Amino acid sequence: MVELSAALQNGDALVTLGVLLLAVVLFISGAMAPELVGLLSVSLLMIGGVLTPLQALSGFGSPALITLMGLFAVSAALFRSGALDRLRELIASERIRSSRRMVGLLTLVVAPISGVVPNTPIVASLLPVLETWCHKRGIAPSRVLLPLSFATLLGGTLTLLGSSVNLLASDVSQQLGYGALDLFSFTAIGVPVWLAGATYMLLAPRALLPDRRSPDDQLSTSQAMIGYFTEVTIPSTSTLVGQTLRHSRLQRRFDVDVLELQRGGERILPPLADRGIEAGDRLLLRVTRADLLRLQHEHTVQLASANRPAASSPSMGAMDSSLFNAGDEGQKTVEVLLPAGSTLAGASLRELRFRQRHNATVLALRRGQQTVQERLGQAILREGDVLLLQAPLDAIRGLQASNDLLVLDQLENDLPTIRRKPQAITITALMLLVPTVTNIPLVASVLFSVVLLVLVGCLRTGEVQRSIRLDVILLLGSLSSFSVALQTSGLANALATDMERLLLNWPAYWALLVIFLATNLITSVMSNAASVALLVPVATQLAPSLNLPPQALLLTVLFGASQSFLTPMGYQTNLMVFGPGRYRFFDVARYGAGLTVLMTLLVPGLILMQAGGL
Repeated sequence: MVELSAALQNGDALVTLGVLLLAVVLFISGAMAPELVGLLSVSLLMIGGVLTPLQALSGFGSPALITLMGLFAVSAALFRSGALDRLRELIASERIRSSRRMVGLLTLVVAPISGVVPNTPIVASLLPVLETWCHKRGIAPSRVLLPLSFATLLGGTLTLLGSSVNLLASDVSQQLGYGALDLFSFTAIGVPVWLAGATYMLLAPRALLPDRRSPDDQLSTSQAMIGYFTEVTIPSTSTLVGQTLRHSRLQRRFDVDVLELQRGGERILPPLADRGIEAGDRLLLRVTRADLLRLQHEHTVQLASANRPAASSPSMGAMDSSLFNAGDEGQKTVEVLLPAGSTLAGASLRELRFRQRHNATVLALRRGQQTVQERLGQAILREGDVLLLQAPLDAIRGLQASNDLLVLDQLENDLPTIRRKPQAITITALMLLVPTVTNIPLVASVLFSVVLLVLVGCLRTGEVQRSIRLDVILLLGSLSSFSVALQTSGLANALATDMERLLLNWPAYWALLVIFLATNLITSVMSNAASVALLVPVATQLAPSLNLPPQALLLTVLFGASQSFLTPMGYQTNLMVFGPGRYRFFDVARYGAGLTVLMTLLVPGLILMQAGGL
């Protein structure tokens, strides 16, 4: 680290390294939302005098970021118009009867689609369909949901539009003077990566994917069992008053676990079987969705919404029964997921005033394998949590446009522009074709397509605004400043020189393999966008010593950051399926380790094969 030590004599390099280390710690610890870490880094680099405001904020006006904003709107139009409904029908068809066939469908059909449509909305759209398929077939969701996420990751490197990280890499490449990436710049590498990954997933032993219906699963051995946490109160007129839990109708009629009894200000923990029940008691339950809906019609208990105080009068109990009745006209019970980047994470339902904000009542909460011991209204929401809501159909449709919640249940007739499907598909196809056969820039094609989609009625103006993921835009726009800071401060050159000494006389293949693996491991605990922004300026400096074009090093980092198969945090789609699949942390690594090894060996060779044409 001789060159790095010398570079740190420069004040700008010292400030840049300090901000870089702070950002890495915050990314790994999760103490702040990733987009806030990016904004903090930008501000500190300006305060420290490393970058001028124009340099620091240049990423927010980059063509790549504007392209991504337009792509969010195009994706929204495709889903709203029902352009991917045939895919939903194929997944739910009678022809797909085993988990192996489903994995084949996901890898061979869904993966290529994620090459042109961002993978997050694809997973959000297909998640409820797959859960329903699993329920009908008696197959554990854990057998197919992780392959869904991995399939979209493999497909995300087929074209420039497959992932926001691809667009960020293109932007960084342009900032470094190597030129922007084209729509199909790395397709020749992405196709073999996709096919090799698909082959691995089809041939991988079933034992690598857990079956969470096993007897040691504390929730249930039944496929229909999904553990929700909710609260009920005991009204004064209840027949349960004076009985013990062991002999109560609550235990005989419903398959529930009583996790806690709250009486006044006292919290009573298990064992509770021989505890007598008193009027006004509040019980924290773990219960299936089916039994929870049955509880709505049980007049001996009242569901205690997280958004209002419990009532104990008979009249209030009747009103609660009506309120929670899933059959009420215009009311529907749905599951919603808190995706990665949701601004609701870190706050309780009470702090959020959830009912008033969304016109929806929270019936219960589900959190993977973890037990929620707090009262429902006081439980701090986390990314990956699933809420069971009851709300009017209009309110649920409003939630579908939110970036903070993903509706997992499919609503009937919720696609009012279904007749616009041909227009949406045609415009999207032309958006991809025109930049390929003409000199029209991709960003111009994407923006023009957004306007056309609005004009033909595939999308409303307000939906264009709501479709844009502001957290992603803030993160990518701010992180591009790191690339500029690393260059202007001399830190990138110093790090590259030290790495060059480390890799001296190494064959190019093994050097690329080390860079790929290092990027992949960093991405497993930190944002993949941050990995690209931080490592591309350093890696590309190694190009002359390895006798390779800079783009070869850039693509090594890009693929290393995109093929994240080791942790739930490695990619947001991994986190999206983590809770619904009831996975445990090392389940992801067990299934993804072989895929990671395969990609580590394969990708450097493919990049070297293409290097002559870069």
